Amino acid sequence: MNNAPQKLTMNPARLLSSDPAVVKVALELYDSIKDLPIISPHGHTDPSWFAENSNFENAADLLIRPDHYVFRMLYSQGYSLEELGIPQHGEKGDLAASRNVDPEGIWQTFAENYYLFAGTPSGYWLDSTFANVFGFEDKLCADNASEYYQEINRQLVSERFKPRALMDEFNIELIATTEGALDQLPHHQKLTGTDFEKRVITSFRPDDVVDASREDFKQNVATLAELTGENTNDWQGYLNAIRKRRLYFVEHGRATATDHGHPTALTENLSVGECQTLLDKCLKGSASPVEHELFRGQLLTELAGMSIEDGLVMQIHPGAHRNHNQGVFDKFGRDKGADIPSQTEYVNALKPLLAKFGNDPKLSIILFTLDETTYSRELAPLAGHYPSLKLGPAWWFHDSPAGMLRYRQQVTETAGFYNTVGFNDDTRAFLSIPARHDVARRVDCRYLGELVANHQITMQDAKTLAYELTYGLVKKAYKLD
Repeated sequence: MNNAPQKLTMNPARLLSSDPAVVKVALELYDSIKDLPIISPHGHTDPSWFAENSNFENAADLLIRPDHYVFRMLYSQGYSLEELGIPQHGEKGDLAASRNVDPEGIWQTFAENYYLFAGTPSGYWLDSTFANVFGFEDKLCADNASEYYQEINRQLVSERFKPRALMDEFNIELIATTEGALDQLPHHQKLTGTDFEKRVITSFRPDDVVDASREDFKQNVATLAELTGENTNDWQGYLNAIRKRRLYFVEHGRATATDHGHPTALTENLSVGECQTLLDKCLKGSASPVEHELFRGQLLTELAGMSIEDGLVMQIHPGAHRNHNQGVFDKFGRDKGADIPSQTEYVNALKPLLAKFGNDPKLSIILFTLDETTYSRELAPLAGHYPSLKLGPAWWFHDSPAGMLRYRQQVTETAGFYNTVGFNDDTRAFLSIPARHDVARRVDCRYLGELVANHQITMQDAKTLAYELTYGLVKKAYKLD
């Protein structure tokens, strides 16, 4: 294989179609919105980056370790997570500390295998980062790996590459991190009184205290009791404890949204007695997998009721078989690239919740999916009817040019544009944020350009929609105005 350097070219009309008539319109639309501020309402960047505002350690620590899109590809080709410097379960510290792994050696492995990312969203995001952020003119490969590594490290020590400075350079108006229900939010509290207090906010992710299938569920519920002073062995006390944590996230992390990563979209509406019985079994460790699912489903309904009370926007993104690789999970813990999409049903699953709360104008639910076969059959009709529902963007495995285009094609005719919520990047890799938002903006302009070229909407309509899809809808959906 020829792994010599080739030019790193970023065509101005990239992703805007191969049809000249569409490209002409799409370029005009893109020029009208390309410089709008970035709103990143859902993601997994580390809040300590912004609180401490320290420089990143090195190229490998910045671009490989946080990004499971990157290391899962290398793992799929036979590279162990140990040799990629991924910390094992419970380990802390920088990339190389735990096992004496040389970060430049990790980078060399990455560069030698960079060809693997051709045609993938990660390849596009990385090329864009290398060209637009670091100024490289040749594509990364084995021959220039050391040059890349040294130059990135040289730039990383500058004031320009402190996280808060990058927020300004990337024109990020707001970024939301995601923390578990038991998190005390020390990093968000440290931002209080700074210019970034309202620019870096949190989202409430209660999976750690509502998913009874987790190995740490019983201990987490006990900790929940300690933090709130509630009797979490009692159903009402348990719910009150969750309410208190939601309020804590609003007051100490300026949260506007919650986040729920359940295996399915199942919801339930059980009696208080049935709920207490389920809670008892889950805390005793005697609940079956079916009962774990019932418990999660009941909690989604309860949490929807809490959103009506406190106004937090509810994000539901089901359909992932989490930690599919048991060996990797046992050794390295969660979120190591082994979450696999699964078939997901919404119409019947959401009916108990929607029957109880779906017509309440105070409820705002954003639905995501990893099963894109449900876009036109289930999700678009649901969002096109219920005032409480909006559709989240193409997410995760469909967070790609083709996936975004399919999303617009399959949902727009039924749900329209205004029952969607713009774009979120859902990333742990900070430097990918501008690249990912740029992809979304280009694909949306391509889709709008096709509608204009086909005489389905006017150019004036398209420019209004381009603004809304880029900036307006996300601020409204996440209550950021």
